[in-house]
Parts: sequence; structure tokens; C-alpha cells
Amino acid sequence: MSSGEWIEACDVDDIEAEDVIRFDHGDRTFAIYRTEKGDFYASDGYCTHERFHLSNGLVMGSVIECPKHNGRFDIPTGQAKRAPVCVDLKTYPVKLDNDKVYIQI
Repeated sequence: MSSGEWIEACDVDDIEAEDVIRFDHGDRTFAIYRTEKGDFYASDGYCTHERFHLSNGLVMGSVIECPKHNGRFDIPTGQAKRAPVCVDLKTYPVKLDNDKVYIQI
């Protein structure tokens, strides 16, 4: 795990189960996910194929599908799972504290 700073991204209740939201911090954009099991994850916000924002995508279990060309990534690992994406997403550690979601960047 990196030694980056923890940044408050949102409230736990801001994300429904099996959903994703956009989080901007400085000049960077992230995607914050909540799986159907209620686990939280974070990744870079743009698809590695054509920089389309993943917050407009579809969360299915532990997979995010990009809305542009339907490429898929594994949410916990960022691994590219379906063409046209072939470059993995960078993921970030997440922690919950006092009903807040924090990511380490």
C-alpha cells in the first residue's frame, strides 16, 4: 500500500449498491464504486481505451462496463476484462470512517 494521503471522497450513502460516482480532486478524476455486496473501491475515473468517464458506466457485480464501447474492468483489481480495453485501471485503497468514504492517492 502506498503512503499517499487519505482524501474524503463522499458519504457512504452517496453511492447506492451496485453503482459508481465521479469524484474530482485537484486536476484528477476518480471513480468510486459500491458493489452489490456493499464493498467500496476506487480507480482512475477514465476508461483506458478512450478516456470516457466510468461514472456513466454500468456496475454489474464486481465489474464496471464503460458506456462508450462496452469494455469491462474488474472493480477490485482494475484488470481489463473485455475488449476493446486492454490496459488495466489504476486502483486506490479505500477506507470508511464515520460514514465517509476516503481514498488514498
